[in-house]
This record gives sequence, structure tokens and C-alpha cells, in this order.
Amino acid sequence: MVFQNDNGALVVKHNGETLRIEAWGRDALRVRATMHPKFTDHLWALTETPSVTKGDVQIYEADQRVGDGIIAKEKEASITNGKIKAVVNMVGIISFYKDEALILREYFRSYGGTISKESRCLKIINREWKGIIGGSDYTLNLKFESNEGEKIFGMGQYQQPYMDLKGSVLELAQRNSQISVPFAVSSLGYGMLWNNPAVGRVTFGRNYTEWIARSTKEMDYWITAADTPKQILANYSDVTGHAPMFPEDLMGLWQCKLRYRTQDEVLTVARQYQKEGIKIDQIVIDFFHWTVQGDWKFDKKYWPDPKAMVDELHSMGIKVIVSVWPSVDRKSENFYPMMEKGLLIRTERGAQQTYDYQGDCVEIDVFNPETRKYVWEVCKKNYYDYGIDAFWLDNSEPDYGVYDFENYRYYEGPALQVSNIYPQLYSRVFYDEMAKIGDGTVVNLLRCAWAGSQKYGNVVWSGDVPSTFEAFYDQLQCGLNMGLAGIPWWTTDIGGFMTDDVNDPDFRQLLIRWYQFAVYSAVFRMHGDRGPYNIPPLDDRDWGGGYLHTGQPNELWSYGEDNYKIMRKYYDIRIQMHDYIKGLYQEAHENGSPLIRTMFYEFPEDAKCWELQDQYMFGEKYLVAPIFHLNQFEREVYLPAGQWKLTSDATVYEGGQTVKVDAPIDYMPVFEKLA
Repeated sequence: MVFQNDNGALVVKHNGETLRIEAWGRDALRVRATMHPKFTDHLWALTETPSVTKGDVQIYEADQRVGDGIIAKEKEASITNGKIKAVVNMVGIISFYKDEALILREYFRSYGGTISKESRCLKIINREWKGIIGGSDYTLNLKFESNEGEKIFGMGQYQQPYMDLKGSVLELAQRNSQISVPFAVSSLGYGMLWNNPAVGRVTFGRNYTEWIARSTKEMDYWITAADTPKQILANYSDVTGHAPMFPEDLMGLWQCKLRYRTQDEVLTVARQYQKEGIKIDQIVIDFFHWTVQGDWKFDKKYWPDPKAMVDELHSMGIKVIVSVWPSVDRKSENFYPMMEKGLLIRTERGAQQTYDYQGDCVEIDVFNPETRKYVWEVCKKNYYDYGIDAFWLDNSEPDYGVYDFENYRYYEGPALQVSNIYPQLYSRVFYDEMAKIGDGTVVNLLRCAWAGSQKYGNVVWSGDVPSTFEAFYDQLQCGLNMGLAGIPWWTTDIGGFMTDDVNDPDFRQLLIRWYQFAVYSAVFRMHGDRGPYNIPPLDDRDWGGGYLHTGQPNELWSYGEDNYKIMRKYYDIRIQMHDYIKGLYQEAHENGSPLIRTMFYEFPEDAKCWELQDQYMFGEKYLVAPIFHLNQFEREVYLPAGQWKLTSDATVYEGGQTVKVDAPIDYMPVFEKLA
């Protein structure tokens, strides 16, 4: 074991591995290791210049217990940066301390020269590198001790009813409605970023924590220590990037459905909203407005004058966002030029196909800068130059026909090694160029994200989820954990995406409860695929903007007068909160705070708040208690210390207790914090 102080970084060499630990921002360390001669120097999510780059490195001899009453001297090393310290012992085990208290230690169960807790005959080591046969890269398995009683949050979006991830097994891979953003926040006062876009798995087990990368060149993670979750998020945002300041004119209602088929349909809806006296900030033109996938242009038969449409919408104060997919159909005018130039994802075996919904498609390789340039130039000509304001970058995982990551290869390397950063690079096809033009803050809508995506103007929604109360409950867990993973601009399809029958009274009750929740979330957006599918197509072609089905109407007035009255009431609440919501977006921009927050984010000293997952804080002022069950018209709500005013009748409650409150269909319990 060789320890070195490399200008304020701790370098350890042992058995072919080089380990490097260095200060990387406030109260934080970056930890890398490789079996190669040198590091790749990829920054991945750590794109911002760290405020602190040198730590206090100490190399010394420490007492070690070898046997009963026997003490030996063995070399150790440590590096300290503010609140956090890492200690590496003589067999390479790393232990992390916050203010001298142990918070995390690598798991080691093999004889290492000292008889201690870690010494066993199991031959399980803390960092296991297994060479991939026939290649130069490795599978990496990194283990940590599991801390009894610890709670783990963040990590992005997983469709499950658990906010606390302790005991969960999470795939580190992107799928429709699953978003891997590998930043974890611990109840012990630290946050850890797995700074590696490889496909893999993390298990937050009771016996140990295990991170696996299926193909990688190096280990890379970042860890910070702080006294509150808010400070952990601030430290994280400083090194991965801050969300821009969200535009004020997008903080109200976004109108969308699957799908507006013609420009006349879009304009008819916009004019009706204007007649109703409801201001919509943005209207969304969904998929298959195009000729075929990969043409990235309007079908002129149904969209004869996009510029005139956009101009009229702009005159109403409405911005326009249009759907773009990364899939390119073989029938597209762009397929063969892109294939010849190597701008599409490659398959390792079998047919050259990655996606098969409504066509034989291959998706774009966003790792290639030439791909990003090509796609932007087409979309600029066919959309942006008409005045289109933003892009809905759907299927941004990308959505593979089969999630066989072993079969895909990018410009950067095999999908197993880098695929998780795909949605971030996809967003940058548009963000980078739109930011250069400088017409204002870039805001695009995506179905997926990775660590650092918050800095690229990404509104992330939770994907194609069912229209059920169970899925609604899961979405709250998704949103709270996405916020703790550093993605503050998060939203859902109001009412869920997949609806069999819009006339079902049970669905309409779900819609109202979901709508009430959406008013107290970051982005207030109507969307959904509304059955039954009894609306005939516009023509009998098997391509173009007219052949695909459309869903039932999804405007506020579409669900009956009683429901419309409730939705108007809550629309007004959203508009009245404009200045407050603006302040929340400002906070997200400055320190990374999400708009919807776990209870413990605002009340970290209250132990009960670390257990609650069916209520949340909308900023620091409003405690929100959604209704997650059919025909539920009352619920219990826990109030932390202080005074709380129920917004329905202005009753003031003392905190530190659980209260039961009414929740008729036209009211979702919300408490305003007074003191």
C-alpha cells in the first residue's frame, strides 16, 4: 500500500489499483479508482468548477489491534475538507466521517493483516474489479456497510410506493417512467452521487449497500456532509449545476392532450380558453403531427400554415411546445443520410433496429456532436423558425423496443457503459443551441433525466403512468425523491396517462384529486391518453398526421359542469400563488431546493417528519395533504411544531399533533404555516 499527497489530493496505490480522493467543493470529496494506467478525466455530472480543490492530507501510523491486548502500528492516510473526512487504512478500506462521527464505511470481509470487525475468511472485498472477457473494461462491484436505522432518499424516480429507499433494489437504467438520477440523501447527514452513467444496480440492503456498474473504466463517486438536507442539496447543486430561473409566464396552466391532430383543433381549443377567461401559458402539440418519425416536420395536410398558427397563439399570450422523438423511421427522408454518416445508434447483433412503435426505427446517437448538430438544424428549420417556443423531447430515455442494453452502442462507447446520460445529452441537442440564440430561459419538457440535467432547462414529467389512485400515490414518492436528487422542475400527467373511459365517475374523482395536487406542484399541466378510442382517424393513410388515433377531449370543461367548477376554483388558487411560486423557483435556482419537499426537508429535527410520505411541503409555507383513495372525504394530517391555518375555514391548529380534517371532493387539505 503506497500513500501519496498529490498537491492536496490523497492518492493510494495497491495491487494494480490507483485510488484518488480529492476535495471537490464545500464539505465534499470526489473518490475515483481505476485499474487502468490513468483516469479518463470524464467529469460526467461534476461539470461546475468546485469552490474547494485542496484537502488536508495526513499520512501517519495508527494503532491497530492485532490480537487480544496486542497493538501494532500500521500506516493509514486521511483527507479532510471541512465537515467531511475520509480515512484509508492499510488494506484500502475507506471510512467517511462527518465532524469526526462515522457515517459510511466500505464493506470488507476478508483477512487483511489485522484482526478486526472486517477480518473474515469470506474473501469479500470492498471494491471488486472483474475484467470483461475479451475487453479492457471491468464490471465494478462496490460495497458499503449498512448503517442500522439509516434512511435513504433521492436516486430519481422509481415506480413504487416507497419514499425511504432503504431495503430497495434499484436498477441503474433509464426506462419509460423510471428515471435513474443516482444521488442519494442519507438521514445521517450526507449525500452521495454515483458519478457513473453505466447501466447497473444499487441495493440499499439491510446487511450491506452494493453499487454495480456492468461495464466501466473507473469508479467515480462524490460525497458531501452537511447538517441539513437543504445544505446537502445546495452543496450538490454547486458542483452539478443550478437550474435556471424559471420564466414567470410559464408558471400557470399548460394545456395538452393525446393528441391535437390539426392546427384548427389547437386554435379552437385556445380560442375557447380565451372565451372562458382562462389564461393558458403554453399549449402542447403532441406526437404524430409529423409525416413519419425522424422527418421532424409538420404534415402540411393538417398543419398547412404553422407560422400563422403560432402567431395567433402568441397574440393570445400562449407559448407553443411541439413533440420531438429521437426515433428515425426507415421511411424518413433523414434515415439514410443519418445512417451513412454514423449518426444513429448501432446494434451489436441482429437487425439494425432499436424502436418499433408505429414504424421500423433506429434512434439518434446523441453522444455524437455531429448528430446533435444535424437534428437541431432540421428542427430549427421546421419548427423553431416558425416561432415554436419549446420542445417536448419525448421517449428521451431512449425508449427501446427491447431494453437489451448489451445490444446497443453509441459514439462514446457501449450502452452498458454510458447509456444513463443519454436523456441529458438529448436535451442538449436543443438547449445548447437555444441558449446561444438567447431569446430567454430555455424550458423544454422531457420524460427522463440524469444527474446534472437540472442545469439544461429540463422540465421532467413522470412518464406514461396508469390512471389509478395507486399510481397517483406512487407519483408523490417519485416527485419527492426526484427533488432530493436535484431535479426541482418535476411534474406529472394530471389524472395519469392511461385512461380507459373518461366517463367513468371513479376516473373523474381521481382526476380532480390529481388536479388539486398539481396546483401545488412545480408545473401545472393537463395531459393524458383518454379513452374510449371511438374517434375515427382523419384519413386511411398508414402514415402522416391523420392516421393515428386520438384521445377524448382533455380541456378543463371536458368533464362536466360540477368538475369544471372545481377546476376553475383551483386554477384561480394557482394564479393567486404566482408570486409565491416565483419565489420557490428562485430558491430552486439559488440553492437547488425542490418546489415539492419532503416534510423532513423543512423540519429535519422532527423525527416523525422522516417517516411521513403521504403529505409534503410546497415550499416552506404550505403543508399539502393529497387524497389518495376513492371516496375518501377526510384524512389525518400531522402538523409539526408551530401554528397552522387550515385554508378551507381558517381554523388555526397548534403543531406537534395529528389532526383529522374534512376533504370534500372540492377541497384538498392544505395548511398554511403561521409561525
